Amino acid sequence: MKPLKNLPTIGITMGDPVGIGPEILIKALNDPKLYNICKPVIIGDLHVIQQALKLLNLNHKNINIIDDPKQGRYMFNYLDIMNISNININCFKLLKPNSKTGTATQEYIIKGVDLALKNRISALVTCPITKTALKLAGSKFHGHTELLAHSTDTKDYAMMLAGKKLKVVLVTIHIPLSHVAASLTINGIVKKINLTHISLKKHFNIKNPKIAVAGLNPHAGEATMFGYEERNIIAPAVKLANKEGLTIDGPLPPDTVFYQAVNGKYDAVICMYHDQGLIAFKLIHFKDGVNTTLGLPIIRTSVDHGTAYDIAWKGIADPSSLVEAIKMAAFQANNRHERFEI
Repeated sequence: MKPLKNLPTIGITMGDPVGIGPEILIKALNDPKLYNICKPVIIGDLHVIQQALKLLNLNHKNINIIDDPKQGRYMFNYLDIMNISNININCFKLLKPNSKTGTATQEYIIKGVDLALKNRISALVTCPITKTALKLAGSKFHGHTELLAHSTDTKDYAMMLAGKKLKVVLVTIHIPLSHVAASLTINGIVKKINLTHISLKKHFNIKNPKIAVAGLNPHAGEATMFGYEERNIIAPAVKLANKEGLTIDGPLPPDTVFYQAVNGKYDAVICMYHDQGLIAFKLIHFKDGVNTTLGLPIIRTSVDHGTAYDIAWKGIADPSSLVEAIKMAAFQANNRHERFEI
């Protein structure tokens, strides 16, 4: 099967070598259909990928080690790999992160960002990592989103979890629930609304996005009976966004807004905190959900799950989310005004 020249080249970081990343990556690329929509290149560790192939009894896979995406063969039954690290076999047999795996994990991401910024790849897909691994490696970043924002010099960004039925965007991400109310600002919510509106148009090809904004408190505050954040912060943000010509509703009661979105009334829901959005999202898209970062100068998608150390290197991890992340990266790349021919 000869690859088409105009397919987007998708860089896929391997994620934590001791997590399920290598396994789901191999499983995902064992589907010949993916090679009809993109040209996938692995950014990771040759030795770990070879071990994953043995684990899955896929030793027939041909490996093509490359230094530049231009060198890729991009054909089913070939794995095009940029070998960034040299992880010792004893490291990933421990099935827990350490400083070496954490350092390698960060190097994959940095390399992928560099390739994307230089237009050597059309989009970046990331396999799961952990904050623990980054911390052991001495990193100051809490996860992918913060590292990607820093590496691309991006100040305004947002996390979107996207599926066919529901898309949610988070105003606050990884902070204690007790800190959420104090972290909300009118300007901050307006920025998330604008990022969501632009992304839905640019990357998801939705011409006139309809966006819902969830309240923070039960019943969206019930006219300040259960809190003042809706009246003082969220409602003014929605009003400002509407003045800019955007189609925004809110603040809406969190216990009904997701049902409305799933049934087609809204293209996305802006959520005030992490679990408000992710509980609803994962109930529907536990296996096929995709994490995509809004506001970056590059396209980035990811699985919506973690490293799953408890099932890593057992051959049982489900690659569904990664498959969807690769498909979404290719879809977004095709919707961009800039098309990069590799």
